[in-house]
Order: sequence, then structure tokens, then C-alpha cells
Amino acid sequence: MHKFMDWLQNTLMPPMAKVGNNKYLVSVRNGLVLTLPAIISGSVFLIIGNIPIKAWTTFIAPYMDMIGVAVNGSFGIISLLAVIGIGYELSKALEIDPLSGAGLATMAFVISSFDNKFKLNTDNFASSGLFTAIITAFIAVSIFNFFVKRNIVIKLPAGVPDAVSNSFVALFPGFVILLLFWFVRMPLHVDINQVVQTIFHPLLFAMNTLPGILVYTLLVSLLWVCGIHGDMTLEGIADPIFLQFLAANGTALAHHQPLPYVTAAGFSSLYVNVGGTGATITLVALMLFSKSRTYRDLGKVAFPSALFEINEPVIFGFPIVMNAITMIPFIVVPLVLATLSYLFITLGWISAPVAMVPWTMPPIIGPLMATGWDWRAAVWSAAELLIAGAAYYPFFKVAEKQMLASEQSTPTETE
Repeated sequence: MHKFMDWLQNTLMPPMAKVGNNKYLVSVRNGLVLTLPAIISGSVFLIIGNIPIKAWTTFIAPYMDMIGVAVNGSFGIISLLAVIGIGYELSKALEIDPLSGAGLATMAFVISSFDNKFKLNTDNFASSGLFTAIITAFIAVSIFNFFVKRNIVIKLPAGVPDAVSNSFVALFPGFVILLLFWFVRMPLHVDINQVVQTIFHPLLFAMNTLPGILVYTLLVSLLWVCGIHGDMTLEGIADPIFLQFLAANGTALAHHQPLPYVTAAGFSSLYVNVGGTGATITLVALMLFSKSRTYRDLGKVAFPSALFEINEPVIFGFPIVMNAITMIPFIVVPLVLATLSYLFITLGWISAPVAMVPWTMPPIIGPLMATGWDWRAAVWSAAELLIAGAAYYPFFKVAEKQMLASEQSTPTETE
């Protein structure tokens, strides 16, 4: 165990910490936040349109085309919103005008979305263009940054308003960006979106497989064990993939087609991390009935937040971080739940996520809504709580025994 902990701290953590702090990946993580209001709002219409009650479906049937407009108008522009958000956040991180950066990134993305007949292909604005949005934002903002940092820009006198001055600063790099993307897309006839999709297809494929999602789940848990926010560290890499899967599933549901992806956004947060990463709400429940006064008090403090998937109080308070006892179920339980959930979805026993619900949604309710009212998902969520609780129980009893011994020895030491 000591060697394993040394390996975590000395081998795994340094590169993971660099990944989590990388300006470009952080800009992806922060920029994608701009897509969430649209996705969640569109999910509301998707959920409303698919309530599995016969009287409701009969009533809503004449209005499904109207509801489809709301779904397509939200899910259908997530890549466009993403390039705006990422361009803005990356420019801010590089300390250049973020509004200009967002505008130039959007221009590059739109140019990339024209087809060979010189028509704008708005299909790229949906989930299929998400990685193109990321790449074009990176390139456009990097070019903008290159010109600004080397002072190859048009500067106006000091008295000119900032909004006007910044627009002229972006003028020369903006022309270069436009020329570059136009030249690649039109004279060279390179379908930028197709090239990007081809490059990232292996990654997309891997993250929708059982081995891929298990590796991701394992990394998240290992990072948390070492005190690093595992979910946030990997969001810059994983979120574009899972959001693309979710948008595709939502569109498929709206058109009454089979759901193409198992591990869409919500799979990890709702099916795997029940009550927080590591399914720690079950550990909190055990603490509420503990013989140890310390654990009972901590359980009372941690339970309200754990109910809404926030588990920092138990991770750092129990603690789980660098704790040889609890790290075993904390790592193993998510792997078991991910495996079973993946298999059940693949077999058609429960539905994959089709709608975005806040990650703070409580267990049972969250999976029910995210799957478009699949009652089996709610039942499975309840079963997961029992599985996780059973797995944590023997390890908790060992920790409880140690805590009781410590509590009993404290008065003697004080005397």
C-alpha cells in the first residue's frame, strides 16, 4: 500500500496536475459552461415531450413539431456556443481582449462549416462540430495572441473608447485568421470538420466502450484519493465527448431513433457517482448511525450536501484523501457501478441519458429525469445505493473501531 501511494504521488499526480492547470484545457472546461443553459433548457422540452403517460402523449402529439423546434434550437447550436465560450475563456487566460477572441474564433468556426457548394452547413453547429469548435478556437485565439504579444496590430490614440480600440487591434489578426481558414476550406477544398472528426474518432469510440469508461472512472477516483478534484481535472478532455454523446442521444430520442451512445453526459454523474464521486452518500448514511460521536456529527454535517452530489465534506472530513482504509471502496465501487450500468444499458434493461439535468440532482430522481422518465433507471439507482452501502460497510466498521478507540483514549490523555 505504501508503494502504491508513492506511485500515485510521484508518478501519476504530476502529469495529471499539469493537465488540470493547462490554459487550453481549462478554457475548454470553462467555455463549455456557455452551452449548459441551452442544453438544460432543451432537455426540459425533451423531457416534457416524452412523459410516458398515454393521456399525456395523446395530448402532446399535435405539438411535437413545436417542441422539436426548441430541442433543435438548443441542442442544435451547442458547438456554436462552445466556440464562443472557449474563444472567450482562452483569450482571457492569455490576457488579450476576450470579446475579440470569441468573435474571431466564431468566424473561423463558421468559415469551416461551409460545404463544397459554398453553402453554410448548420449541421456542424450541433454536436458533430464540437471538436472542430475547440480546434478552431485554439488556432484563432493563438494567432490573435501571436499578433498582440508582438505588437503587430493597429493602435488608436489613447482617448479612443476601449471597444473601438480593441476592434482595431483585432483587425489585422482577424484578416489573417479569415484568410487562413478561407484558403484551407475553399481553394484547398479541405473539409476541416471532417478531418477533425476523423482524427478524434478513435477517442470518441474509446470513451463509449466499457474499457474506456472504466479507465476514465479509475483516473477520477485516483485523483480524488490524492486530494485533487478528479472530475474537474479531466473535464477539459472528457466533457466535449460526453456532451456530444448526450446531444446525439437527445436528437435521436426526439426523432424516435435508437440511442447511439451509452456513456453520454450523466452516465458518470448519475449512474456511477451516486451521491457524489465514489458513491459516498452511502458512507455518509453509515456515519449517521455510527457508534462514534465524531462520525455521527460529521454525517449530520455532510448529509445535506451529499444528497445533492456534493461530497467534499466527507472526502476531506472523514477523510478519504490518502486514507488506506476507505480508498479501496472509493476506487472499486465506481468501477463496479460503471460496469453494471454499462452492461444494463447495452442489454436494454435501462436507458442511456438523453437529457441534461443538473449534476446536483439527487439519486433516483436524477437518473429518472435524465433518461426521459425511464422508471427502471430510478430502480437501478436505488439498487446502486444498496450495493455501494454494502461495499463500504466492512471498511467503515474498521475505521469506526479505530475512531472509537481514539475517542475513548482522549479523556485519559487529557487527565
